[in-house]
Amino acid sequence: MYYPSLNIGIEEEYQIVDPDSRELVGYVTQSMSSDQLVVRERTPDTELTQPFDEAVIEVGTPVCADINDAREQILRLRASVLEVAHAQGCRVAASGTHPFSRWEQREVLPGYRAILEDAQMLARRLLGFGLRVHIGIEDRELAIDVMNTMRYLLPHILCLSTSSPFWAGRNTGLKSYRAVLLDALPRTGIPGQFNSYQEYRTYIDTLIRTHCIPDARQVRYDIMPHYRFPTLVIRICDMVPNLQDTLAITALIQATVAWMVDLRQRNLSFRTYERLLIAENKWRAVRYGLEGTLLDFGIEQALPAPELIRELLARLEPFGPKLNVEDELAHIHTILERGSSADQQLRVWHAHGQDFKPVVDFIVAETEKLA
Repeated sequence: MYYPSLNIGIEEEYQIVDPDSRELVGYVTQSMSSDQLVVRERTPDTELTQPFDEAVIEVGTPVCADINDAREQILRLRASVLEVAHAQGCRVAASGTHPFSRWEQREVLPGYRAILEDAQMLARRLLGFGLRVHIGIEDRELAIDVMNTMRYLLPHILCLSTSSPFWAGRNTGLKSYRAVLLDALPRTGIPGQFNSYQEYRTYIDTLIRTHCIPDARQVRYDIMPHYRFPTLVIRICDMVPNLQDTLAITALIQATVAWMVDLRQRNLSFRTYERLLIAENKWRAVRYGLEGTLLDFGIEQALPAPELIRELLARLEPFGPKLNVEDELAHIHTILERGSSADQQLRVWHAHGQDFKPVVDFIVAETEKLA
């Protein structure tokens, strides 16, 4: 019987901030597709790119056999980014948005030209930072099947990762404003259901053939088969500052995929739901995060998000030992009790008289805490 590798790939995006003003001066993206760090500067005279290039930071293989391998890779990457940023007198922050900075870059970077051409002014206001998790599923048909069923649980995962309550110096009233920014772009959000990988590829190829998009990279759904790697990539998460949170959310995603695969192999099926219903839950996650309710469509009731996430953890318990992620899944309970990064940021903001600078300091401290 075929069983996917379930190996792990993690892509993180780091903000580089000025330690005095706390303004965003640039950001660094780990790109699995190009196996390198991509550095983007706020203004042409920021001069961040050269120091990072000269440091020759080794991203290493993006494929991790398990969560322990993933931990080593992210630790190495974060430590390298910290070293270079500190050498330039800057600090590193990891969050879905910067609390108050506006992006003032004068030139459009190559990677964003296609987005800008497609979305025009919507793309110019895009400054959201995400955590992308790849899980190895070499069978493309199986990847589509898992995508169809796992869509239902994406809002649960988003609740845990919310870390963008602020935007351009204001409290948005949302727990994930990054999700709002991204969902304003075309071909984003919760994907529709596909009956086969061929049907999915036909959809992608039609967009390319009709010149809607230049290539498959312009499709950025919350969950989808990667256009290049034999992985299912989950893109719904905000970037989170705390390393343990990142690993816990990654482990939760991996274990959820394993559960979906197990059901399929036992000729069982997790019920699929209409995209519009799942989108209702995503909005609840965006708006209220862990402090709100999600709809349990099976019993047609709204229940507290933490209750449904604990129910999910109970379902995933058998996969903890198999994947060696018991400790990471246990940390999900810590997030539920403590609150997401968005909850923490809001508490800091209120505690300091609605001053955004302490929020940036909190994010930096959490990001740079590698132990």
